[in-house]
Amino acid sequence: MAVPVAFFALFFAYPVTAIVGRGLKAEGDWQFGRIGEVLSRPDILDVLWFTTWQALASTALTLLIALPGAYVFARFDFPGKQVLRAVVTVPFVLPTVVVGTAFLALLGRGGLLDELWGVRLDTTVWAILLAHVFFNYAVVVRTVGGLWSQLDPRQEEAARVLGAGRFAAFRRVTLPALVPAVAAAALMVFLFTFTSFGVVQILGGPAYSTLEVEIYRQTAQLLDLPTAAVLTLVQFAAVGGILAVHAATVRRRERALKLVDPAQTSRRPRGVGQWALLGGVLLTALLLILLPLGVLVERSLDGPGGYGFGYYEALQSVGAGGSSTFLVPPLGAVGNSLRYALVATLIALVVGGLAAAALTRRAGRLVRGFDALLMLPLGVSAVTVGFGFLITLDKPPLDLRTSWILVPLAQALVGVPFVVRTMLPVLRAVDDRLREAAAVLGASPLRAWREVDLPLVRRAVLVAAGFAFAVSLGEFGATVFIARPDNPTLPVAVARLLGRSGELNYGQAMALSTILMLVCAVSLLLLERIRTDRSGEF
Repeated sequence: MAVPVAFFALFFAYPVTAIVGRGLKAEGDWQFGRIGEVLSRPDILDVLWFTTWQALASTALTLLIALPGAYVFARFDFPGKQVLRAVVTVPFVLPTVVVGTAFLALLGRGGLLDELWGVRLDTTVWAILLAHVFFNYAVVVRTVGGLWSQLDPRQEEAARVLGAGRFAAFRRVTLPALVPAVAAAALMVFLFTFTSFGVVQILGGPAYSTLEVEIYRQTAQLLDLPTAAVLTLVQFAAVGGILAVHAATVRRRERALKLVDPAQTSRRPRGVGQWALLGGVLLTALLLILLPLGVLVERSLDGPGGYGFGYYEALQSVGAGGSSTFLVPPLGAVGNSLRYALVATLIALVVGGLAAAALTRRAGRLVRGFDALLMLPLGVSAVTVGFGFLITLDKPPLDLRTSWILVPLAQALVGVPFVVRTMLPVLRAVDDRLREAAAVLGASPLRAWREVDLPLVRRAVLVAAGFAFAVSLGEFGATVFIARPDNPTLPVAVARLLGRSGELNYGQAMALSTILMLVCAVSLLLLERIRTDRSGEF
């Protein structure tokens, strides 16, 4: 636990505490009375209520739509499976401003829905919910499907032989084994929707505001740092309470499972029902995932003189069309993002892997509390973290404001919770008797981990690496404050272009978004091939 505790204390707790402290102090004295004043305001109460219920609704809708997909990816073998698995993960790394714009083109004035049926969903909660499902579909598919594919189907088949129906066998055999993974996926989806910013700001309009949107508005527009500090504390407390309840309830349901090679559980669909389920999942992916992504590609190619690659060619020069948005060609952001994401992934795997290993040991309340604390970066305002980095990491020996490592550190903060939540259910499912047998045969703890745990969790490590790499590519909230002007990441570059008027800037933003989408898809496809090639080494 030493390395994860030190990492989170230095790069999360310290910056957040410093920025909140500045908001609650006046002339050197703490002003805790401001908390009651802010929370008694009707407009703030409306924000709290909307933030909570839309997060619950988004989580429920995401589970409803994505769980069939998790089953299909875990149990069925069909052509193009690896490509489709990579495609459904792409939305997770796209900047929220880009996705919001894509859904606005689909659901807003003059959008596809408006042209076909004369219906508009922008400035409604339905547009927000659909965009949240678009973002988080891959979270459920990968987190739940990763464990589901390693559960021995013969246990459920044995229950059916003994007289249980299909639903009863699933409810009493498979579902209890999936509860930790489902709970972990639901937790991650809830945290992301609870702290939603770009989607709500673009699709919700002035009528809807989450805590994250209100923190940004109070900080950047109204310059009311005390109100923003109070809202940050509320968000922090709410997320901490949710994580504590999750740690207390889910842990009671975890038990040792018999894990098998995923190749033994995957087969081609049989019967009309299974083919219909596969068709339904493919149709969902087409309408929910591919259609918004197709809008991005179409807009990146639709130039003033017709379809072509004019916007992509403009990315190779500085100040194209009179723009002074960048000090370097926007295309250079591709290399920056890849380098930062690789370093952030390595940091997240080391910190998250050590944390998951520590949490497996069930060493009392301290470790259980640490389990909840690891998820807090997903529930704390990225605006707060970004500002905190700037005002705290500015003095020796940690004067990192001009160092390139600052960006990967911020990205790794978001990647670590995904590594922990992906690896922990699998680590806890490993039978302790295997480790004990290795110890009896003379293996040291390190060798027992290498020979017993690592082969069983290798697949989870690769899935965790994919998640960490994906979220690092798409991290925007904190990176926008600390990325240097001469080394922007892809999301920062897209936001800068969208923030400027002009058709050329907008087209370049769509082109960069398409490049980000393709880079992520190729990276995830390579990961799928490596994972498939090594999945039989158990």
